[in-house]
Amino acid sequence: MRKIRGLKRQLLAGPYLVWIAAFTLLPLMVILYYAFTTTSGHPTLLNVTSIFASVHFKSLLLSLELAFLCTAACLLLSYPLALALSSLKTKRQGFIVFIFILPMWMNFMLRILAWKMLLSNNGVINMVLEAVGLPALDVMNTPFAVVFCMIYDFLPFMALPIYNSMSRIDKGILEAAQDLGAGRATTFFRIILPLTAPGAVSGTIMVFVPALTSFAISDLLGGGKVLLIGNVIEQAFIQEYNWNLGSGLSLVLMVFVIASMALMNSRGDEGGVGIC
Repeated sequence: MRKIRGLKRQLLAGPYLVWIAAFTLLPLMVILYYAFTTTSGHPTLLNVTSIFASVHFKSLLLSLELAFLCTAACLLLSYPLALALSSLKTKRQGFIVFIFILPMWMNFMLRILAWKMLLSNNGVINMVLEAVGLPALDVMNTPFAVVFCMIYDFLPFMALPIYNSMSRIDKGILEAAQDLGAGRATTFFRIILPLTAPGAVSGTIMVFVPALTSFAISDLLGGGKVLLIGNVIEQAFIQEYNWNLGSGLSLVLMVFVIASMALMNSRGDEGGVGIC
């Protein structure tokens, strides 16, 4: 009977295994093939080592810089937001969280286009500034516009995990800390921060990875002047039809993503053990 039950469980996992093989392993094998071959099919490492070319390496460094800035900004904004949400009554918490995630129901491209209209030189923001006598903003086609839109798009992915971790903290622990004379800063750094570290690590991964691999935001708000590694890969596939170069750069970017996820997970295991 145990063997039959085990066989049934394996059969239930069959569709999942087929999905993984068809949409994860097979595309990865195709990328690996193109990454280590030339257009004529001969083995080569030039596609992977081309990341050290001046244009590609600068794009990678800029992508890492903007991804770090976006992640740090989201982390700094998420903790006050999560603290404010957790201090509300239970009924109000659900409603505020619903309003917070409501923009995520809108198409990703539409949200970027909306900010393009708002931040453009003739956009709504500059019209309002000129109406009140303030100087207009000239932020379009700059890294600032790209990072700003990244923060707007990815902030919920940081705030929600931190909020979920914070909502699980026993209120009795915080009350005990206050009874023992701990101030707000001490309570935050010695109790709240360690206990919410797993949520912060999860949010960091969920923000850093899409920010590092993003290309649509820099396409629309960067105006071709903010060239990220995602834009280079997109151009290699779509414009140059050079699947070998695009696959090689994608493989290098994949290594950076996996390394960052492994690093964050290890830090999360160290930081979320207990109260310091």
